[in-house]
Amino acid sequence: MKILLTGATGYIGKRLLPVLLEQGHEVVCCVRNKDRFPKEGVYTDPKISLFQVDFLQEPPSSEAIKDCDAAYYLIHSMSSGSDDFEVLEERAAKNFISLVKPTSIQQIIYLTGITNEKKLSKHLASRKNVEEILDRSGIPVTAIRAGIIVGSGSASFEIIRDLVEKLPVMITPKWVNTRSQPIAIRNILEFLSGVLLKKETFGKGFDVGGPDVLTYKEMLLQFAEVRNLKRYIFTVPVMTPRLSSYWLYFVTSTSYKLAVNLVNSMKVEVIAKDNELEKMLGIKPISYKKAVDLAFQKIEQNNVISSWKDSLASSYQDNSLLDHINVPTDGCFFDKREKLIKGDPNKVLQNIWSIGGKNGWYYGNWMWKIRGIMDKMVGGVGLRRGRTHPHRINTGDTLDFWRVLAADKKNRRLLLYAEMKLPGEAWLEFNICEKDGKHYLRQTATFRPKGVAGRLYWYSVLPFHFFVFDGMAENLLNTDRTIEKADA
Repeated sequence: MKILLTGATGYIGKRLLPVLLEQGHEVVCCVRNKDRFPKEGVYTDPKISLFQVDFLQEPPSSEAIKDCDAAYYLIHSMSSGSDDFEVLEERAAKNFISLVKPTSIQQIIYLTGITNEKKLSKHLASRKNVEEILDRSGIPVTAIRAGIIVGSGSASFEIIRDLVEKLPVMITPKWVNTRSQPIAIRNILEFLSGVLLKKETFGKGFDVGGPDVLTYKEMLLQFAEVRNLKRYIFTVPVMTPRLSSYWLYFVTSTSYKLAVNLVNSMKVEVIAKDNELEKMLGIKPISYKKAVDLAFQKIEQNNVISSWKDSLASSYQDNSLLDHINVPTDGCFFDKREKLIKGDPNKVLQNIWSIGGKNGWYYGNWMWKIRGIMDKMVGGVGLRRGRTHPHRINTGDTLDFWRVLAADKKNRRLLLYAEMKLPGEAWLEFNICEKDGKHYLRQTATFRPKGVAGRLYWYSVLPFHFFVFDGMAENLLNTDRTIEKADA
């Protein structure tokens, strides 16, 4: 069968793709930018083809996907940072329908949230609205409705992990007593792949959840048990939604906008209604503690396939991010370093590909940490996003407070774009080039200021650049260093 997969570079899409390939399907991956699609491993499978589409814009011709049999709709925008994400989600859904209506697609499979309560958060109400839009298309829809998804790299998992591992004692808002029914990512993939072109599921919605109904407090404590940590949680009734959002924002790697949406959703009970889908597909739900344990097995094996932090929401309104791959030259400040590589250039490339996250920035890590704290204090992302894998980088990944715009290992080029709060725009580029039979490391920091504030900012940090950027370039040349112990 030929399957259309939207959200192919998102958290769920990256995990569902190998499952579909293993089942022998051809997969057409919808991407907003073909350059962002990974170019190694399973992503080079000949059964994969790419279809470039931005669902916030009028869709292109359906000719290339006219013979698809089914489509997965995995587009969500809660983390897009937009205040009107409901409008964007609605627009994306309508454009998706316009795209697939002329095709031979027999089924739309939509992963959404459990919406059984009368009063829903904006996030859950938007998911429900999208389901209704898809239902009106005339193409049979199978809705898989889930609550918290437990898996390495999922937003809820990483937020709970941050709280448990960083705070021995937690003073928490009263929403930690709200009940939920978490489900393992493995089960989600089984449900999504299991309903594919199964006619008994056409035109129906199914709530899915694990065997445990838990409060958020119980989830935090059980997570701590799996990690062999002793934690104490005290609930106070006086913490407002705004304070709760700031609490999540400063302690975890989430953005403030996402924290607000999460807090609003955490007030709503998310418990699955009974249905026959588990029995129909022969799926055995995994317990919460087992799901946490399985997630850490993936983490310890450096086998985290995808992370919510790397996903660019399909309803991300500022599409200009994708245009920044061409680094400007006019009206910019530069810090350029070129150094002779005396050792193996491939080992220098390995150092470049291991930059950031736990490995650090090769020089003055304490200064990078202070810059991350400053960024967090003014509403930025800080350094807490880290990186998904210690040695692999794909275009589109997050790298602390940078976004990877180009990760071209063949041509030995890594280009990063700053997502920190700045009075301007910043790029950091690493190249290994060859001339006169010798290899050189070229490291270029580019800053395009906005107004007087941007210029003042550049000159204020210029003294630090001399030490930080020069030291970083020097240490990248050290082919004898131990990657995992890169703190300067």
